[in-house]
Amino acid sequence: MIDTVVIATDGSESVRRAVEVALDFAERFDAAVHALYVVDEGEVGSSPEELRDELRTALESQSEAALAQVRDHADREIETAVREGHPAPEITEYARENDADVVATGTRGRHGENRFLIGSVAERVVRSCPVPVLTVRQLAEE
Repeated sequence: MIDTVVIATDGSESVRRAVEVALDFAERFDAAVHALYVVDEGEVGSSPEELRDELRTALESQSEAALAQVRDHADREIETAVREGHPAPEITEYARENDADVVATGTRGRHGENRFLIGSVAERVVRSCPVPVLTVRQLAEE
């Protein structure tokens, strides 16, 4: 039985479809829904020191918009959270802490050399998360 669904979101277009699919999935099982946004500490830490506070503020604002996007699409109450750290381990830890039955995330569908050079949060979550991970690929625009 699926009682808790965690949606990992960054507010991007590639996650928008994942949000819709995950909410439909949660509705079918009448599951509780958590939406999680992770402020990437690597992104903040690699920026010039004089810009870090501004970047952190901008990312926190982006997190509010991303979580609002999930709430706006839902027909149920959504528990939201913002964490700071490396996205994949934070998503995995959040799933553990909240006894998630499934984690849903979007993927841009990168493959080949780009996957190895850039890496993929979704791939790292799939490899490390103790519960099933629903990855939803962004569809190409027609």
